Amino acid sequence: MKQGQHSSISYWLETCGDNLEPRTQLNESINTDVAILGAGFTGLWTAYYLSLQYPDLNIVVLEKEITGYGASGRNGGWCSPKFPVTPNTAIKRYGLETARNLQLTMIDSVYEVERVIKEEKIDADWALSGSLQVALGEYGTPTLEKSMETYRKLGLEGHFQLLNKDQTKDRVHIPGAKESLFTKPSAVLNPGKLVRQLANVLEKRGVKIYEQTEVTNIIHGSAHKGAKLETRNGSVTADRAIVLAGEAYMTQLPKFRRHLVPMYSLITITEPLNEEQWEAIGWKGRETVGSTRLSLDYMQKTADGRILFGGRGQPYRFASKISSSLDYHEKTHNLLKDRLFQWFPSLKGIRFTHDWGGPVGMTRDWTPNFFYNRQTKVAGAWGFVGQGVSTANLAGRILSDVLLEKDSSLTTLPMFQHQSKKWEPEPFRWAGIRFVQSSLGRIDEKAERTGLAPSGKTLAERLSSH
Repeated sequence: MKQGQHSSISYWLETCGDNLEPRTQLNESINTDVAILGAGFTGLWTAYYLSLQYPDLNIVVLEKEITGYGASGRNGGWCSPKFPVTPNTAIKRYGLETARNLQLTMIDSVYEVERVIKEEKIDADWALSGSLQVALGEYGTPTLEKSMETYRKLGLEGHFQLLNKDQTKDRVHIPGAKESLFTKPSAVLNPGKLVRQLANVLEKRGVKIYEQTEVTNIIHGSAHKGAKLETRNGSVTADRAIVLAGEAYMTQLPKFRRHLVPMYSLITITEPLNEEQWEAIGWKGRETVGSTRLSLDYMQKTADGRILFGGRGQPYRFASKISSSLDYHEKTHNLLKDRLFQWFPSLKGIRFTHDWGGPVGMTRDWTPNFFYNRQTKVAGAWGFVGQGVSTANLAGRILSDVLLEKDSSLTTLPMFQHQSKKWEPEPFRWAGIRFVQSSLGRIDEKAERTGLAPSGKTLAERLSSH
């Protein structure tokens, strides 16, 4: 992307208040203690906790574009305690106690992000306002009730509340809403402000961030030599470790093509609403809002009074293609706008000011992979499937602990040293993902048309179950 165009990536970066002109490129070969690929949340949080615990550590971050260019500067602005693997599936995979610890750790991650924002005096439009998952018809209520039952089984019912129709309406007026599940420890923010200001904090600590510096090759280390990140104009050799924090963009390196797939999430945002419009829809707080749809939709109320509406829908592209041309998909963006009017009919005629999108990384089993190989000196984390604002913070804490050889209960969590099965080779990957994408959309449409909940037994539902 050309210089001067970075503000067009998303509304978040346009309004982040930071200078988006790229930082210095790497134009030489250097040595350091830790080298990080990617200046998004995963890479920056790792650098943050490393520099916090070991101020004398030399840390270098390499970014292909600019800080926050990827999902960290484009997402829906939720900091949620949700983990990519649902609590019910976590119980089946890991057992009740581990699933409980995992969920509590995710809740702690939300509070940890808030703690750092306050301590570092970061202005990110943060509000710990909770989150609503809404049943837009009777077909959605079984999902919410099953989720609440699972939270009770985990002994976590104090963090969640099932709201009836009237209680839901007290928070936001949505035609046809039957009930909702309120998640208390969930926040809303401008992620562009957070990622950019976090980078500024790190630079003041001495962390060096190179931008417009694409990593072209990764060379493993050994007991006697450091691992290396190679670029077109130089390299960085890290004596302690390199950290791979490129999320979906890791798929553009041949070595990692099948470790995860880039799935596009698209977003549209309105002009600021006036007082009468807010009064009509009754959205008094800044709760994030979503539904039970399998193909996902999500909203937030921005600090300057806009509604952001996002969802899946951009078709998966053959061979895990990522391109700025895919950030806008007319059919899907128009569908998102139509869906906003279904949620809030009184807003018909409102103007939309920004459309954008970007890829999130998904592993074959939906489980994030956090890893560290002491022999090769390679660490990393990926596969957040849209839950990266909180999960990347957790990844940063885990990776910093293992790189500093610190005893930590976090390293007992099931995603550390977990290696997901690789995705199928093409064309099978493309055919399978496109089948699931189109099928889930049809299942949602059928539920809305018939009022009957999805069975959970279709092939697409079983393939996408997590």
